This record gives sequence, C-alpha cells and structure tokens, in this order.
Amino acid sequence: MDYDVVIIGGGAAGLFCAFMAGRRGRRVLVIEHANRVGKKILMSGGGRCNFTNLDVRPDRYLGANPHFCKSALARYKPEAFIALVDAHGIAWHEKELGQLFCDDSSKQIVQMLLTECAEAGVRIETSCSVQRVQPREPGFALNTSLGPVNAAKLVVASGGLSIPSMGATGYGYELARQFGHSIRPTRAGLVPLTLSGKPLEQWQDLSGLSLPVEAECEGTSFRNAMLVTHRGLSGPAMLQISSYWQPGQRLRINLMPDEDALAWLQAARRDRPQAELKTVLTPALPKRFAQRFCETQNLDARPLKQYRDADLQAIAAALHQWPVVPNGTEGYRTAEVTLGGVDTDELSSSTMESKRMPGLHFIGEVMDVTGWLGGYNFHWAWASAKAAADAC
Repeated sequence: MDYDVVIIGGGAAGLFCAFMAGRRGRRVLVIEHANRVGKKILMSGGGRCNFTNLDVRPDRYLGANPHFCKSALARYKPEAFIALVDAHGIAWHEKELGQLFCDDSSKQIVQMLLTECAEAGVRIETSCSVQRVQPREPGFALNTSLGPVNAAKLVVASGGLSIPSMGATGYGYELARQFGHSIRPTRAGLVPLTLSGKPLEQWQDLSGLSLPVEAECEGTSFRNAMLVTHRGLSGPAMLQISSYWQPGQRLRINLMPDEDALAWLQAARRDRPQAELKTVLTPALPKRFAQRFCETQNLDARPLKQYRDADLQAIAAALHQWPVVPNGTEGYRTAEVTLGGVDTDELSSSTMESKRMPGLHFIGEVMDVTGWLGGYNFHWAWASAKAAADAC
C-alpha cells in the first residue's frame, strides 16, 4: 500500500492534517491504534469540546523554545477554524476568557473532522498498530497490523502521555528517538495538585467546595475558580498554575482577589464590632471555607473589636497570600496535556518537519509546545497540523 502521507494518530491534530493534505490531492492514510478516533476530543470540555480560543497568541504557550509556535499560529487563526465549524452548522458559544465551546456536543467536532476526511478521500484505519518504521528511498516503510505500508511523508500525531485510559502512549517519543531526536523531559500539565499530611487533613472534608482565587507561582499567576478535592486542589486556576509549578515550590493563593482584605476587615470591625471573623468573611468566602481558614490560622472566636490594626493586617496578608505547598499532582491519569516532548529546536517551525530526517513531521501534543487551559491546545493541534499538511 503506497501513500503520499501516512499519519500516525487519529486525534485532533492527525485528523485535521489528514483532510488538509487530502484537499491538496494527496493520498492519505491515518493509522489509529485505539478502536475509534478522536477519543480525547469527545471527553474534552465536559463533552462540549473547547475547540479554540479567541485570544490565541504565542505567550499562551509553554516550551523550551517560546518562539517556535509563532509561525504556525500566525498562519492559522481562530477565525479560520470558527469558519469551518460554522460551515458544518455547529452552534457554539463563548463561555469565558475567549473560550469557545459547542452548544451541543463534542461529537459534532469529531463528525466534522470525519466528514472532511471522507470528502478529501482520506483512509482511516482504527485498531491498527505500527510494529516498525524504516526509512526508504523515497520516504518510509511501515510494518503495520494491516501489512506493509509505504509513505512518501510520515506525520507523527500520536499525542503525549496524558489520560492513558484514552489510549495515550509514549510511542511518538520512541519514534522520534529512533530518528535521532531529543525529547524534552515530560510531566503532567493542566492537572490537579495534591496535598498530604496535615494540610490534606485540614481541607479534604471540604471536597466539592469552589471559590474564585488568584493562584501565583514564581511570578506567574492565574485568576479563576479553585476547587477543593478529597486529594487536594483543582479547578481552572489550579490546573493553569500546575503547568508552571515544580515540586517543592510554594504557591501563594489570593483568596479575596476582588477585594482589599484589610479595608474589608477594618470596615467590618467598625460596622459590626461584635461579629466574629468567620462571620464577616462569609460574604467573601464560602461559609465552611471561612470557618476552616480561621481554624487553620489559629484565629479564636473573639469579636472583631478586640482585633488590633496589626492583627487585621496579618489576617489580610494571609487572605491575599495563603501559602500552599503541594506534594505533587494527580499525574497523567487526569492531566489534560503533557508538558515537554520532541525538542522543537530540531524541527522546522514553518512545516513541523524534522531537521534530522526529511519527510518526517511532528504535530500536536507530541512536541514540546503546551498551551494554557481554554482551547489553546486544540488550536495548536489545528495550526501545527495545517503547517505540516501544507508541506506534505
């Protein structure tokens, strides 16, 4: 079986690259080892797929080479993907912070990609494994469970290590190493953080409680919701900061990001001198959280009028810079993305082609490019796939 382009991986990047290359008249084969394509698309965004973001720009992406993503992002804008979604009659809405979701279901995005692939003549094979890849002249020879396959161009869209229950493996990294590529250290990103010992004991029974915060780590901060879990802390703010956090580092969490805590406390002392601290904090914090905060800060149940200015200043500082030292993360099991991956210094930023092996391309999550929460990683899948497809 001879193809112009063989794509390993039937996720967002792989399917998008497939029909884009197919539109250019290329004979395209997609090989997916799982029993169906687009599994991560289906579960993303609570089943509604946060398919892009209106505010896509390079500084929303992490990687050892922060400039690598600029070219592809500049050449494929969110408006282009929105136009594709609109052309398929898929209703969508902006949730917050530029995040775009399907009104109905993420199944619509998968079906859109499959429809485009069918119209472009793309062949898709699921439950298909690749046993060996060897260079040939020209292109590559693959031994697969379908039999031998020859490819003039080979695109690796096999993703990272996140959510192994969806079929994630390290195959893309193995293939990259085979052809002489370096792999930047990988770790779970956009992932809940875990606590242990006394901090976990203090907070785990408040599991399910959510509040708006601003989480900061080493100068980077995100403002959004924090969710207390029975293992630690989650929610959008914590998922975002997890990509910047390193083991041993201290997080500082502003529990009252929209208020001046000192002014709030001083006003409460003036207007409600007999009230307890946990009571006056309740409008700004969930009642149970406010009570537990007071307990963990060893703040007794005396009336506010007995607090000195220095006391209120210390409490305000604790509210604006609540210190948390996670003991780890929940790992790849629940991580939305994988940080690290194929070293982008060894790839062309305009075509995603290997500088070490002509005709070999890497797209999507397998590379050392990781976006923020909020549709950025899907948009990188589309943009990097388009860049590779235009070159195949």
